[in-house]
Amino acid sequence: MTDLEYLDHAEQALEAIELACDELNDATDADIDNQRTGGMITLTFANRSQIIINLQKPLHEIWMAARAGGYHYKFDGGAWKDAKNGGEFFNDLTRCASEQAGSPLRFKP
Repeated sequence: MTDLEYLDHAEQALEAIELACDELNDATDADIDNQRTGGMITLTFANRSQIIINLQKPLHEIWMAARAGGYHYKFDGGAWKDAKNGGEFFNDLTRCASEQAGSPLRFKP
């Protein structure tokens, strides 16, 4: 994958996260504060816990840090997959965010 292709796919993922936060805040009591600085998004939940998602451009990866741990994702041509266990990024984000928010949330590409 070229740098340009990576940036295109990664930017789409970050935009999907921002959109999902807006939709969740409108439709639920989740109250997710999402702050974006360049290639990094910080999600802060009502209980002050955070999930940090950032781009690792030299590696062509997206990294996620959550209470449950740290994850590294590479784009496989169809989805962002965890380099260790093959989990899909948006499924993992949904799981981690739901755990930290204390209510079911849904993030999708």
